[in-house]
Amino acid sequence: MDLLLKDKVVLITGASRGIGYAAALGFAKEGANLAIASRKLPDLEKAAAEIKALKRKCLPVATHVGKIEDIQNLVQKVMEEYGRIDILVNNAATNPSMASAMDIDDRAWDAIMNLNLKGLFFLSQAVAKIMKEKGGGKIINIASIAGITPDILPVYSISKAGVIMATKVMAQQWAPFKIRVNTVAPGLTKTKFSQPLWGNPDILNIAMSRTPLGRPAEPEEMVGAILFLASDASSYITGQVIPVDGGVTI
Repeated sequence: MDLLLKDKVVLITGASRGIGYAAALGFAKEGANLAIASRKLPDLEKAAAEIKALKRKCLPVATHVGKIEDIQNLVQKVMEEYGRIDILVNNAATNPSMASAMDIDDRAWDAIMNLNLKGLFFLSQAVAKIMKEKGGGKIINIASIAGITPDILPVYSISKAGVIMATKVMAQQWAPFKIRVNTVAPGLTKTKFSQPLWGNPDILNIAMSRTPLGRPAEPEEMVGAILFLASDASSYITGQVIPVDGGVTI
């Protein structure tokens, strides 16, 4: 299937590693040009070099998605470089605490919500205004199955449930502007971000006992769903959540 992504401009947050990095390479292999964001520029520059090695353009922009001024700077730089944004992949996320719902404090709550939900929404809003002017676009949010069924990360789960509802609201309100918004909800995936989970044998054993496919995912296994939602192959899909979870949500 030709996904028709050649020369599309794709902005991906949290793209220096893990799922965001795998997605960036996936888009580049399909012929897209990239703008990639994360907090640390040196890590981004390494990822950008890999993308440029595939003969595609790549703009790295150091960005804290939890800060509105950083969001504004990111969008401005991408527009200066490319003049449009066709696809946005909201992948950046954080979870600075493993505390239970009984013990977690408000600082951790704010850190998680500011990046995972507030930042995602306001970056989407800024990009959607551009997409509206340019005739449409696609937004893919990376949530988690933790946003569907609560797990051991309570506030992270709440934030990802918020991402799922934000997806539905944005899809409903922005459909008249030919903007489609969908969510991919990964299961446990072997990234540096989730290493405290899959790197703990006790947690891993419990998680795998609930996973019909019996193993964690690799970041590359999220890319197919992301590319599908970013392409016209999914032209009649909006406001939906696609779990890529090895069967956990069965």
